[in-house]
Amino acid sequence: MKKYKVLIVEDEAAIRDILSFTLQSAEFEVIEAANAEVGWKTLIKDQPELIIVDWMLPGLSGVSFVERIRKNSDFSLIPIMMLTAKGEEEDQVKGFLAGVDDYVVKPFSPRALVARCQALLRRSKAEMSLANIVKTTNLLLDLDSYRFTVNEVEVKLGPTEFKLMHFFMTHSNRVYSREHLLNQVWGVNVVVEERTVDVHIRRLRKLLEEVNASDTIQTVRGAGYRFSD
Repeated sequence: MKKYKVLIVEDEAAIRDILSFTLQSAEFEVIEAANAEVGWKTLIKDQPELIIVDWMLPGLSGVSFVERIRKNSDFSLIPIMMLTAKGEEEDQVKGFLAGVDDYVVKPFSPRALVARCQALLRRSKAEMSLANIVKTTNLLLDLDSYRFTVNEVEVKLGPTEFKLMHFFMTHSNRVYSREHLLNQVWGVNVVVEERTVDVHIRRLRKLLEEVNASDTIQTVRGAGYRFSD
């Protein structure tokens, strides 16, 4: 049976010990980090399949750590659980907006925590199995054949427009800034101007106009772009 690798980013040693013991007892492989900086290096080195992160970390906060992960295309699909004492609704909303997949408030039930980890991994595995086919109500993007169709009508996209469409279709109903789109589609190490995003969005919309689907990509004034099918 495969042992899933879990990265715990938690500054309190006692909590790390409890989490490590609980997860190892449930046949998980556990790696630990006491802060976000070490967590990032460990993430790159060990490639975990699940991340559990505390909010209140020394230096970079857990929320900022999650945002950093979600901006990196290599790690953006890893399920993340926020484990924190901050249980107010406003805090939970902030956590989910940052990109966490689950939010657990301390103190926690070890058995429930294991069950939630298993549920996150099941969902992630199911999503990965379908990762080469992305479908919304009327749009379908096939990564294997490099085809994009709207209501079964094929639309020929250039390489950058194809990447943009893939990102939008897998991140619908959220607003993304030009900087975020640059990082996700062009890459964090590529130096291009933010207006480059506008140029490619215009090209993409023009192609979508031919199949009456240009309104799926919406401009949010002062914030960026949102996809909604």
